[in-house]
Amino acid sequence: METVIWIIHVLAAGGVIGLVLLQHGKGADMGAAFGSGSSGSLFGATGSANFLSRTTAVLAVVFFVTSLGLTYISSHKTENKGVMERQVPAAAKPAAPAEVAPLVPAPVPAGDTGSKAKDIPK
Repeated sequence: METVIWIIHVLAAGGVIGLVLLQHGKGADMGAAFGSGSSGSLFGATGSANFLSRTTAVLAVVFFVTSLGLTYISSHKTENKGVMERQVPAAAKPAAPAEVAPLVPAPVPAGDTGSKAKDIPK
């Protein structure tokens, strides 16, 4: 579903950009008054302005709706959160520690004069 919204979002953005570039600015009306008018255009004298502006408005609404939809989807995702945002599950009750024998150094045989006997602290 998110992929479909992304595709619609990108197409709406491209459409808005294209339609805005196709439209005439407010200063273009002055040139039409002196003979370079668009009365022979496909949509008539004012039809193209109305068609392009309405289509731009519709695509802008689609763009804003898909923006809100993508924001809603991204805010409700739980699988791709960062390390600091993850909820740490409650730790299970630790098991009782096993009995551990006390740490006592091994006795040194009386006749052993090797270097091991000298290394053991007293």
